[in-house]
Amino acid sequence: MTQMQTLILIFAGSVLCSFLATVLLEKKFIPFLMRIKMGQKILDIGPRWHKNKEGTPTMGGLFFIAGILISFALFAVVSIVKTKDMATLAVLGFMILSGAIGFVDDFTKFVKKQNKGLSAMQKLVLQFASAALFLWAMSASGAITSTAIPIPFFGVELELGVFYWIFCLFFIAFTVNSVNLTDGIDGLAGSITLAITLFFAAVLFSLSILQPSFFTARLTLAGGLIGGLIGFLFYNIHPARIFMGDTGSLFLGGAVVGLSFLVGQPLIIVIVGLMYFVEVFSVIIQVLSFKLTGKRVFKMSPIHHHFEMCGWGEQKIVFIFTLITLVLCALSYFLF
Repeated sequence: MTQMQTLILIFAGSVLCSFLATVLLEKKFIPFLMRIKMGQKILDIGPRWHKNKEGTPTMGGLFFIAGILISFALFAVVSIVKTKDMATLAVLGFMILSGAIGFVDDFTKFVKKQNKGLSAMQKLVLQFASAALFLWAMSASGAITSTAIPIPFFGVELELGVFYWIFCLFFIAFTVNSVNLTDGIDGLAGSITLAITLFFAAVLFSLSILQPSFFTARLTLAGGLIGGLIGFLFYNIHPARIFMGDTGSLFLGGAVVGLSFLVGQPLIIVIVGLMYFVEVFSVIIQVLSFKLTGKRVFKMSPIHHHFEMCGWGEQKIVFIFTLITLVLCALSYFLF
């Protein structure tokens, strides 16, 4: 068996392992979360029909995180020891830290029995700290070797000097929070992120051709994400039986950021993850417009709620947003 065939088998195994672990954990713990009333609180400012979702178990991100960690432990640890691929560990660590911030936020909401956890400032401070730690770890591992940022598809780099670190700090926090904002209707954040993770897996396979063994841990991580997200979507597509919570959405934000650094193209997430940024900029535009003119551009923000107010069903929004993401991922892969 060739190294590439072995790599494909390990990748497939990581997908299957994470999928099964996630599905089994959700099936086991959804009733438990309902018993302890770990349910979502719905804000009055949201669409009125979302009130029907109040009480749906949240913090479901814990289950696909667990599935991913189990998969990684089974399929990647030996490779990490052999190749000393510290960059992949740095990415995994950042994902876990991001998820931990979300967990604290979710748990605070549960304790307070309201839809307000950490303050915006508390969350940002923690996110900047975790982003700084991630950048340090990536630099120490050799994954970041210069202060020039590659511009996707053009084969050029923009030298930022010391501003590279400042730019990356804000870019990482902004991207992670954009994923968090996308998690507003059943299956949306999970479906978009699944499409993006498939893109990163394809890129990693392309990069692994010359050195398959070195990419084992990286593809295991991507495979675990794919399997975990598919497993989670079994219970999260409309009508959702469980929500991922900030635990899951911030973890996924850390994942897509980390994978973009692993393939050496941090800015690629702006293209393949365009729908994340459409969501966050719809909020920024709405707030600025209302403060400056007293008028709203959208019926409601983030923009997925605008389409809901226009009469689109949740399944239609998820389908269209995911389809756009898949097209952007396909184009990006062929231009990568």
